[in-house]
Amino acid sequence: MKVKLKYKGILFIVLSALCFAFMNMFVRLAGDLPSVEKSFFRNLIAFAIALVMLIRQKERFTVEKGNWKFMILRAGFGTIGILCNFYAVDHLVLADASMLNKMSPFFVIIFSFLILKEKLTPIQVTAVCGAFAGSLLIIKPTFLNMDLFPSLIGLCGGLCAGIAYTMVRILGQRGQKGTTVVLFFSGFSCLVTLPYLLFAFQPMSIVQMLFLLGAGLAAAGGQFSITAAYYHAPAREISVYDYSQIIFSAAIGYLLFNQIPDRYSVVGYAVIIAMAVWMFFYNQRHEKSPV
Repeated sequence: MKVKLKYKGILFIVLSALCFAFMNMFVRLAGDLPSVEKSFFRNLIAFAIALVMLIRQKERFTVEKGNWKFMILRAGFGTIGILCNFYAVDHLVLADASMLNKMSPFFVIIFSFLILKEKLTPIQVTAVCGAFAGSLLIIKPTFLNMDLFPSLIGLCGGLCAGIAYTMVRILGQRGQKGTTVVLFFSGFSCLVTLPYLLFAFQPMSIVQMLFLLGAGLAAAGGQFSITAAYYHAPAREISVYDYSQIIFSAAIGYLLFNQIPDRYSVVGYAVIIAMAVWMFFYNQRHEKSPV
C-alpha cells in the first residue's frame, strides 16, 4: 500500500512539474504586465476551479480544528512565492527562473527539520549546502551581473515555496482536504493582490488575457497535483522528480524564446539535480536498511 501511494505521489509531482512549466510559459507570453496582475488572474482561475470542484463534490468549506494558522501560513508564503517566481520568469532565462524556484524541495527539508522536527542527517545537510552552491552558479552574485536582483528574487520565491509546501505536508497529516487548501490559498492570494489592481490596473489585450487564462488553468493543474503529491508521500521520497520541470522549461525556453542558458547556469543545474538525486538514493537505502 505504501509503495502504491509513493508511485501516485511521483505521478502527481511530475504532472505538477509539467503544468508549472506551461504556467511559466504562458506568464512569459503574456508580456510586460505587472507580476501582481498576472498573479491575480492566475489565482482567480485556480479559485474558480477549486470552488466548482468543492460544489460538485457536495462538500462545505471547512477547516479542521487547529489548522487555520497552517492554512494562513501556506497561503501567505505561497502568495509571496508566486509573485517572486513571476518576477523571475519575466526577467530571467526560463530555465534559470524554474531552477531557482526548484530550490524549494531543499527548503522543505530545512523547514521540515525546524517545524516538523524531522531528523536531519549529515547527508541531507551536505545536499542542501551543495544545492545552495549550485544556485550561486545560476545567480552569479557579482555587481556586474545585471540579472542579480531578479535571480535573488527567484531564490526568495523558492524559499517561500519551501515553507508553503511544508505547511501543505502538515495540513495533509492533520486531515485537511486538498481542495479546501487550494481554494483558501487561491482566494487569499486574490484578496491580497486585489488592492493593487483597483489602483494600478494595466489594461491588457485579448491575446494577453488568453495567455493569462492558460497560465491560470496550468497553475490550477499544478496546484492540485503538487498538493496531491505531498498528501500521498513525504517530500524526501518524491521531491527529486519535481526537477523534471527544468527539462520541460529548458525545452520550452529554447523552442519558443530561443533561450540558451550560459555554462555557469548549466553547471548549477547539474549540481542541484545531482544533490537531489543523491538525496533520493540515500533515502531509498536508508529506508531499506534495518533499524
